[in-house]
Amino acid sequence: MADDWIFDLLADLRSFALANGLPAFAAQVETAVRVAEVELAARAEGFGGATLPDQPLGRAN
Repeated sequence: MADDWIFDLLADLRSFALANGLPAFAAQVETAVRVAEVELAARAEGFGGATLPDQPLGRAN
C-alpha cells in the first residue's frame, strides 16, 4: 500500500513516547493508528475520509 509510511511514522512516534515516559502521548498515537486504518480503508473503498475541523486539534488561537 502506498500509505504504509504513515504507519511506520506512527510506530516511531509511539516508540519515542514510550521510551521517554509519555504514556498519554503513546495512547493518542495508538488512536491515530486506528483512525488512519479506518480512513485509509474507507478511501480505498471510495467512501472518503472524515471531515476535519477548521482548526488543528489541541491548538489555541
